[in-house]
Amino acid sequence: MKKVLKSALALLLAGALVAGCSSKPAPTETPAATDGGATAGTCPVKIGLVTDTGGVDDKSFNQSAWEGLVKFQTEAGLDASCIKYLQSTADSDYIPNLSTFADEDYDLIIAVGYLFQEAIDTVSANYPDKNFLFIDSVSEQANVESAVYNAEQGSFLVGVAAGLEAKANGSNVVGFVGGMEGPLIGAFQAGYEQGVLAANPEATIMVDYADSFSDDSKGQTLAVKQYDAGATVIYQAAGAAGNGVIKEAKERGDVWAIGVDKDQYNDGTIDGGKSVILTSMIKRVDISTYTAAKAILDGSFAGGTVVFNLENDGVGAELSSGRNLSDETITVINDYATKIKSGEIVVDAVPTIPNGGTNK
Repeated sequence: MKKVLKSALALLLAGALVAGCSSKPAPTETPAATDGGATAGTCPVKIGLVTDTGGVDDKSFNQSAWEGLVKFQTEAGLDASCIKYLQSTADSDYIPNLSTFADEDYDLIIAVGYLFQEAIDTVSANYPDKNFLFIDSVSEQANVESAVYNAEQGSFLVGVAAGLEAKANGSNVVGFVGGMEGPLIGAFQAGYEQGVLAANPEATIMVDYADSFSDDSKGQTLAVKQYDAGATVIYQAAGAAGNGVIKEAKERGDVWAIGVDKDQYNDGTIDGGKSVILTSMIKRVDISTYTAAKAILDGSFAGGTVVFNLENDGVGAELSSGRNLSDETITVINDYATKIKSGEIVVDAVPTIPNGGTNK
């Protein structure tokens, strides 16, 4: 599995760590999974992805997972019908959707998000001859590959960007909007807290959770709260709910948002071509799905846990020159990244600021 991972990383990460927004297909370009499986013999492999309630076009986590499969399908020269998705509208859809792909004899079934924990453990046990990829948490089932990410490392880097920007504009106030409280999103918050304070020890950090990964109106409401309280930069780690933060930043035009999971620069574009996205924390979910799909095709798929971090470019910050980060800020962020990779800086994954609170 390590050999496959290195190969896929080399293919996808030759150059800057930038998510490929331009290659995103509309979901309608691939037949819905409920249309039935591909005709026998036309697909050397069939891969099914089950999204959480954010949907495959959430401009974040689920979309990145889907883009990895589309890249695999294109590079392998497979028919579009060989990869399909099912969108969950509620938690109760998780087990039925995973089971649908297993019943239709798919070669790899992907569960996107830690909320699938009970569902993936149940379905993978019910179908021990099927292969599963579990994104963002760990299953002990032998037929499941678990992809986990040191999100706190990438979040530290965007925290540095936020702290430096707040110092430069004189506000010294930044915000964090999370989806649902828990260890996973807590790691995003924790890394961000540490990065902000490393760059700007005088900064005030506000923290609020939307209690949802799909309610963009709640995300926007929290953004209004934080921007009105003086935040000039908000980092959102809330899936589709985080789109509400970007929407509010666009409506104001004079504040910043930080993207998550993929490069969201284009999502923040306003009149005149400017974007309100200061930077984005890149979490390469697309590499996870691409790598697992490639391993299925070449017969090397194996269960177990694969960790994505700064060292293997599985997480990071979007640092394109000529956008909203100055070259000086990019240099500072790269210096911090080097220290994290070397172990000089160890980023804690446990946050300290309570929901609804600040560090002061």
